[in-house]
Formats: sequence, C-alpha cells, structure tokens
Amino acid sequence: MELMKISKVFALAAVFALVAGCGDANTQDDLAEDVVAEEVHSTDATGVSVESLEMDANNAMAEAEIAAAEAAAAEAAAAEAEANKLKVILPAIRTIYFDFDKSNIRSEFYDVLNGHAAYLMANPSAKVKLEGHTDARGSAEYNNALGEYRGNAVQRYLSLQGVSANQLEVVSYGKMKLANKANSSEAHSKNRRVVFNY
Repeated sequence: MELMKISKVFALAAVFALVAGCGDANTQDDLAEDVVAEEVHSTDATGVSVESLEMDANNAMAEAEIAAAEAAAAEAAAAEAEANKLKVILPAIRTIYFDFDKSNIRSEFYDVLNGHAAYLMANPSAKVKLEGHTDARGSAEYNNALGEYRGNAVQRYLSLQGVSANQLEVVSYGKMKLANKANSSEAHSKNRRVVFNY
C-alpha cells in the first residue's frame, strides 16, 4: 500500500518534470490548444457539457420569443375580432314610406331606423341628409312643409336612439323629385317617403 503511494508520487513528479522541461514553443501552443479544447468541451459537476447547457439556454430563449410572438398574434386577432363585432354595416334599406298626408313613422320601419341609428352611433364621423318627399297632390307650399315634417319625424326618432344632431340634416323636396310620376295610388305611395342620403 505504501509502495503504491510512493509510485504515484514519483509518477506525478515525472510528469511535472516533463512539463517543466518542455520549453519548446510548439509544445506550449499544443498545451494551450488542449486547454481551450478542454474548456469548450468541459462538463459541470453533474457531467453535463457546457455546450449542451448553452444550447438548452438558446433553445429556451428562442421558445420564449416564439411564445411571446404567438401570444401577441393571438391578442391582435382577438382585438380584431372584437372590433369586427362592433362594426355596424350601413342598412341596405335607405327609404321609408309614409301614409297619405301623414308624417308619423309606420311601425314596420322601426327596425330600419334602428339599423341607421346603430350605424350612425358606431360611425360618429358619418353624416346623413334626410330628404323628405311627398306625392304630387296638393300645393307646392303644403308639400314642402309635409316633406319637412316627415324628415323631422325621422330626425327625432334617430335622436331619441342616441344619434348626434350634428350627424343629421333635414331637407324637404316636397313634390319636386317624384320617384314615380304615374297618377295611381301605388305611384303616390312610392312618392311619400324619406330618403337617407349619406
């Protein structure tokens, strides 16, 4: 046992002597390269290489960046979906009709008016001209006043729904712009109207 200890000491001394005796520049360069290579391929206390730890760290950072980008994309998509829910499409029906010599709104047009009100409130920069019309019967003065009453009735309805007065303008054309020039009850019913002109 004691002999083994002594032989180990001599072996170490021989190695040190050999290293100390090698003053050659090439040998020192080789030793430096070995040390660098050993550092590159060194392992920690658990036997895991430093290279694999660095790769794991880089992979973790890349995965975190990908996860952050995916989260941002999901958030943007959710915001766009929410904005699309809030978008209100301009109603296709832009004309409502009135009974003879009346300016009160018929109940069948409430949904149309509610659609216009929703659109105008969702789009505060939008403006609409409410054009009041009548049929051809009666004097020009009377029909101009009736066309204005009809436009005002629609304006009041929209205002009660929350539409800003700045978005609404009433114009009466009376009997000047007939939609149907025939002299029949059907033609007259098409002329008694308010047209939404955006």
